[in-house]
Amino acid sequence: MTDNSVDILADTITQTHDVLAERLATAIACRPTRERPRDRLAATDPFLASASRHVSAANAVLAPTARRHLAHGHRRAQEFAHESRRLEVALAQVKGKLYGSTFVVRRPWSSIWEEVEDALGQFRALEERMADDLVATEAGPDTDELAERLYRAEQRVPTRPHPYLPHQGLRGRVARRIAVRVDQFWDTAEGRMVPEPVRPHRSREGRMAQYLLADPHGVPAPASSGKRHRAG
Repeated sequence: MTDNSVDILADTITQTHDVLAERLATAIACRPTRERPRDRLAATDPFLASASRHVSAANAVLAPTARRHLAHGHRRAQEFAHESRRLEVALAQVKGKLYGSTFVVRRPWSSIWEEVEDALGQFRALEERMADDLVATEAGPDTDELAERLYRAEQRVPTRPHPYLPHQGLRGRVARRIAVRVDQFWDTAEGRMVPEPVRPHRSREGRMAQYLLADPHGVPAPASSGKRHRAG
C-alpha cells in the first residue's frame, strides 16, 4: 500500500459518487413535455445504468476484500449487501416507472426520487467508510490494484438493478454472469447508451497534499463518455 494508492481508491470512489449525484440531479430536474415525451428516459437512463453497475462492482470487489481484511469483516460485508439491495430496490422503482410498469404507475416521481436519494446517500457513506478503513489497514490490500479491479469490474457487470439476486460469494458471481448477459442483450436491442465508469487516476500528490497546497487540479474531472449498444 502506498500514499498514491490511498488517494487512487478514495478519489475514484468519491469521483464516482459525485458523477452519480450529478446524473441523479439531472434526472430529477427533467420535466418532459407532450412534444418531447422521451426526455425523461434520456435524462434518467445514464444514472440508472451507472448506479446499477457501481453497486454490482462494489459488491464484487470491495465487499469480499473487506470481509478478508477488516475487523468484523463478515458483518460489514453483510451490511454492505443489505444497503446495496435497498438501493437496488429503489433503482428498480425508477426502472419500473421509466418503462411503464403497472406496479409503480401511480407512484409519483417525487416519492421515488426521495427513496433513491436516501438509499444512495446511505450506500455512499458505507462504501467510503469501508474504503477508508481498507487503506488504513496495516498489511492490508494494495488499494492501487483494488481501484483498478473496481474499474474493470464495473465494465463487465449488470447495467440494470437486480435487487433479489445474490450479491456476494459464489452465488453472487454466478448471478452477475447470468444477469450481465441478459442486460447486454436488452441494451443492444434497445440501442442503449451505457456511460463509462470513472477511471482510476494516479496523481503525483496525494489528496491531503493537494488540500494543503490548495491545488484542486491534481484529480481531473471524470469523462462523461459512454458506449452505445447497437443491434447488429
